Amino acid sequence: MSFILSPIDTVDTISPEDFRENYLKPRRPLVIKGLTKSWPAREKWTPEYLKEVVGKKVVPLYDNSKADPSKPINSSAKEMPFDEYIDLIRSTPTELRIFFFNIFKQAPQLLDDVILPKDLMGGFLESMPAMFFGGSNSVTFLHYDIDLPHIFHTHFGGRKHVILFENKWKKRLYCIPNATYALEDYDVLNPDTKKFPALDGVEGTEVFLEHGDTLFMPTGYWHWMKYIDGSYSLSLRAWDASISRKAASLYNLAIKGGVDSLLKMAFKEKYAHYREALAIKWAEKELAEGKPF
Repeated sequence: MSFILSPIDTVDTISPEDFRENYLKPRRPLVIKGLTKSWPAREKWTPEYLKEVVGKKVVPLYDNSKADPSKPINSSAKEMPFDEYIDLIRSTPTELRIFFFNIFKQAPQLLDDVILPKDLMGGFLESMPAMFFGGSNSVTFLHYDIDLPHIFHTHFGGRKHVILFENKWKKRLYCIPNATYALEDYDVLNPDTKKFPALDGVEGTEVFLEHGDTLFMPTGYWHWMKYIDGSYSLSLRAWDASISRKAASLYNLAIKGGVDSLLKMAFKEKYAHYREALAIKWAEKELAEGKPF
């Protein structure tokens, strides 16, 4: 036994009332295959077109290696001109990926190709759309977003494997203290539950996204992603309506993220080893107590 994964609900279209009552309010993930049918981006955003509008802008690239405790989270592995990177992921398997790239600063005309799904919910952060690119073999480590938004994640140009977990499982996932990501010493696709017993029986959902599919990830959801093909995604972010969720977001950004960065700079590897040991202790305690209930 390992993770218990079930399929994510999938629809072609959905009414605003159905979405709000069955997915937004209860915070359940959903794949909407037809959400982008009216988007110009669905047909227009080919690799060649993106190369044309972004050109030789140098972008930071990330790989699958475990985070260096002496460096800030999300430190890049190398840099490359954007057009060369697109050629790379189309021609050969690679771990290299682009993380949280605001492509619209470089090519603002791309915003005209996207339609925010405001009929489904409000609160969209219109100044913060972001794109993610990856070669086949590249993996996004298991984490949740520190600012706790709802996310509409649309994929283009290939396939992507996504696994999600509710935030209630975070300690069983070996969440690193003062951080929003998990211990990176286990393989999410094939976890060693003898070495990491708290993972056994953790419940999640999974989906293989295809071109044009949109995944609704509710606030606080843990996500792990693997690019099956060299491809790319767009994330649209929206605030949860509750005051408590907004307060938690501000706390995470101002306190949790800041404290973690200061301790990491001050104590480096000692701090990294301490919090990894604490993550294991928390996970084992949660398992022993049968949590989450």
